[in-house]
Formats: sequence, structure tokens, C-alpha cells
Amino acid sequence: MSFNTLKTKTSFLFLLVTCTLFAQKDFQGKAYYQTKTTVDMSDFGGGRLSEERKKQIAERMKSALEKTFILTFNQSESLYEEEAHLDAPGQGGGRHFGMMNSSGGDQYKNVKTQEIIQKQDLFGKQFLIKDSLQTLDWKLTGETKTIGKYTCFKAIALKKKTGFDYRDFRRKSSNDKPKDSSNTEVETPKEAPQEIIVTAWYTPQIPVNIGPDVYWGLPGLILEISADRTTILCSKIVLNPSDKTKIKVPKKGKEVTQEEYDAIAKAKMEEMRDMYRGRGGRGRR
Repeated sequence: MSFNTLKTKTSFLFLLVTCTLFAQKDFQGKAYYQTKTTVDMSDFGGGRLSEERKKQIAERMKSALEKTFILTFNQSESLYEEEAHLDAPGQGGGRHFGMMNSSGGDQYKNVKTQEIIQKQDLFGKQFLIKDSLQTLDWKLTGETKTIGKYTCFKAIALKKKTGFDYRDFRRKSSNDKPKDSSNTEVETPKEAPQEIIVTAWYTPQIPVNIGPDVYWGLPGLILEISADRTTILCSKIVLNPSDKTKIKVPKKGKEVTQEEYDAIAKAKMEEMRDMYRGRGGRGRR
């Protein structure tokens, strides 16, 4: 038997096994992702903090923003949840993280019904964000790379920025603060980009059009996403685990759309900012 014939038969057998695996009615997979987000500290604190202090805050923010998530999925549904872990001593947020008192819970996606449901906690109040999946106009580039044992293909899209981001608020530096008619410095929110470039790497070896966070819509599981300042990278995949997890739709919380939640979060952020400014911005450093 020639090498080419053997290679062809091996490829066909792999394809047959793969198709059989994903055709199973109770098929399920688990993908583990690590997220990393960089933060621009150039004007953090309005120029009043030393470089050493900004470095310390950046390290604490890095710990808060680097997380591990588990994506449990079948052919049409997925549940994206943060992996439980214990914080190391001294990793509490402190005063500089008071404005970040918003945490996301379980996120459910259904690509058949085009629905996304996200649990969200904002200053102790639970919300349930229910909305339609955002459809991206993916451009398939043909570029490939290997992630783990999977061959991945590159896709690029422009994504409308949704969701509230605490980084959109900052205190202006002395060089760029606008002044009102009484010549008083005014603190304003930073202008956020309306669209961001999203780069995805997906593998047709796992033929589901699902991915981490809000991402989906490619002919294979998305293993890596780079968007704005955040990178999400798959570190482990388990197909048809012996201990299957029921994909539950989140139900607790006040039901709102993404747009409604963004407005609520923005108002709360402005309220907290005004309270801090009313105290003259004083506090421990």
C-alpha cells in the first residue's frame, strides 16, 4: 500500500469518526479559556499618581482581569461561566476598584434561536440581560496556525462596541481638561470607539459555530479571540466528557436588554464619580 493511499484512508477514517462523534444526540464538549486584558495607565489618576503607584495598581488590576472560563457546549447551545477560585491574600480591590463593582455571571447562548442571556451583578443588584446575538460579518482569511492539536483558521470582523466598560471613564489630565464658563475644570467620560477589530481563530475539526463570550458564527469552535485590549485563548478541550453538565438557562435577576443595562451602569458610574468628586477626590493613596 502506498503512502498516499494510506494517508487518504487515514484521513477518511478520521472524518468518519469526527462526523459520528458530533452527530450524537447527546454530544457535549468543554473548552477552557484564559482571558488577559491590558489597561492603559498613561493618564490614570489625572497625573496625580507616581509611576510606582500606577505600576502597583496595574498589577492589582491585572490579577482582577486575568480569569479562567469554561465553555460547555453542544451543537446549538453553550454556557460560558467563570471557573471558581480563591483569591490570594492581599488581592482585594481596594478603593481604586470601587468603580469596577460589576461582575458577570453565567452567559447562555443559543445559536438556533439567536438568543443570548447574561447574568450581571452591579453594586449588589442582580440583572438578567436578555438580547439577540450580535451577528458579525466575518472575513475568512485562509491564514492558519496550530493551537494545541487543532488546526485553526483566521477570521476578522468589525464589531460594534456593546456593554458598559469602566475604562470609558477616567479623570482628565491637566493638559486636556475642558473648562466651563466659570473656568472650573470638568471631569468627563473618555470617548469610546464605536467599533473594534476582532480577530478570531477557529477550528473546523470541532464543527460547531460557537465560541467564548459573545462570539460565534464561524464554521468551527473559536479557540482564540483578540478584541480591543482583551485576548481569550483556549487552553484545554474535552469532547464528550463522562461527567456531562446540564446547560441551564440563567433565570434570576431583573430582566433588561443590553442597551437598558448599559444606561443603568453608566448612570451608576456617574453617580459614584460625582460622589467621589464631591469629597474633593480625597482618600487613601
